[in-house]
Amino acid sequence: MNLLRFIARLCLVVPWILTGLAIIAVVYPWISPVPTRAAINRWWSRCLMRMCGIRICVIGEARMSGPVMWVSNHVSWIDIFVVNAVRATAFVAKSEIRGWPLIGWLAAGAGTLFIDRGQRHAVHDMGSAIQKCFDNGEAVGLFPEGTTTEGFGLRPFFASLFEPARHAGVDIQPVALRFYRHGERSSYAAFVGEETLVANLWRVLGATGLSVDVVFLPILHSAPDAAGQTPTRLHLSHAARDAIAAQLV
Repeated sequence: MNLLRFIARLCLVVPWILTGLAIIAVVYPWISPVPTRAAINRWWSRCLMRMCGIRICVIGEARMSGPVMWVSNHVSWIDIFVVNAVRATAFVAKSEIRGWPLIGWLAAGAGTLFIDRGQRHAVHDMGSAIQKCFDNGEAVGLFPEGTTTEGFGLRPFFASLFEPARHAGVDIQPVALRFYRHGERSSYAAFVGEETLVANLWRVLGATGLSVDVVFLPILHSAPDAAGQTPTRLHLSHAARDAIAAQLV
């Protein structure tokens, strides 16, 4: 049954990804980059998650308009599309993702911001790209752990990645992703370690009962307070990490 389910879903997912690539190549150059593309990205991501058999449950109040930085724990390649199903988001992701077949190409075309930490000016260049998104009133997504986990705990956050939001005075909203299988917390969909993308797709597309809670937590303000004090990026990263960690226990 897993094999039949995998084949059936793959026959839906691959054409849908190719459709997404076609939209990026043919339609996006002719439409407004912010409102129209955002609506398409959200609709496309929702459909993809349904085709993969993943149910999304949104908890809390997401910032749905204006510039915001969403900071989330990172479990799988699924995360980007789950969050985009709520609101179109320009994610900051490691450069290796760009080379993934189909998914990497799609992420690049949809506006993902790739960072190569091996490059000397990577963080500075990324800050400029994020600022441009903020200027356009977009949401920017960040996985400050820098890698994936099984979804039950958090690695340390890279505080430097919070600097663009702090510099721009843009609010930061922590987001906790909790994955389930048949109603129980599970690492079944996690993409960790040395596992290949193909192996993870085989497991996810052949499974039943997968769901994810997308928990939107209280806003962290990066602008100066009434006393004129601006929070440091270290303070913001610790506050975001503590908020997310409390939802994963």
